[in-house]
Amino acid sequence: MHVRKAVVLAAGYGTRLLPATKAQPKESLPLVDKPIIQYTIEEAAAAGLRQVIIVTAASKRAVEDHFDRSLELEMTLREKGDLPRLSEIQRISDLADFVYVRQKEQKGVGHAVLQAKDIVGDEPFLLMFPDDVLVAEVPVAKQMVDVFEERGGSVIAVEEVPEGEVESYGIVGGTDLGGRVLRVDALVEKPKPEDAPSHLGIVGRYILTPDIFGVLERTAPGKGREVQLTDALAILMQSQPVFAYQFTGRRYDTGRPLGLLTAAIEIGLRRADIGPGLREFLRTLPIED
Repeated sequence: MHVRKAVVLAAGYGTRLLPATKAQPKESLPLVDKPIIQYTIEEAAAAGLRQVIIVTAASKRAVEDHFDRSLELEMTLREKGDLPRLSEIQRISDLADFVYVRQKEQKGVGHAVLQAKDIVGDEPFLLMFPDDVLVAEVPVAKQMVDVFEERGGSVIAVEEVPEGEVESYGIVGGTDLGGRVLRVDALVEKPKPEDAPSHLGIVGRYILTPDIFGVLERTAPGKGREVQLTDALAILMQSQPVFAYQFTGRRYDTGRPLGLLTAAIEIGLRRADIGPGLREFLRTLPIED
């Protein structure tokens, strides 16, 4: 089976970024000059995935509007002769075939994934969390699709995390198969460092077989009385292989103020149009301990 669809979760409250997210979706906050979620959609498109299913919630209309056509804006740009911006605006709506589905109640990540069941159907799919912006020479989504097609089982993206941050992640352990791939035999949600099977923390990219939907439907609410995806994956591992993949690239946790600021600086420095000016400005800052 080939991966052709991506499911993007955009239904969360964004409480870690309040008050900025009080009246606008966290996924619409700017990262340099694009909303956070656009980086995720561009990653999926670069991996060759044409259908993107975005799970939204109330007050997330701005996400839908961003990827829709804006004929009035296009006309204004055309009349001004601003063809580069016109081309960019049109490119955004052409990135994928978008489908939107609402999560009417906040019942956890697993519950949010279930909202896409009827649209995904009996196919494997890429699950993406927009908070994690991943920058890589080969898009991380493409790296994971390649691992899935080679191994034939669900794939979880992981990275080495400091011991002091282990309690903030789902942690995997398993057998090293080479090529940065492990066959997972342990999956623990936010363990204490002494109880963790490794320092490999799960980040916001998964390729899941459609069997996950049936497992999620049978998974009892866990921590916070929410349906946890990690609980469902632990059950799925009992009947089919699940792999962890240490992706190549740089991850930014834009769901936190420091992560969003760090991402803006590092991504901005790579830009030919603003990088030199930003670098010069940073040199003028009186940075002290």
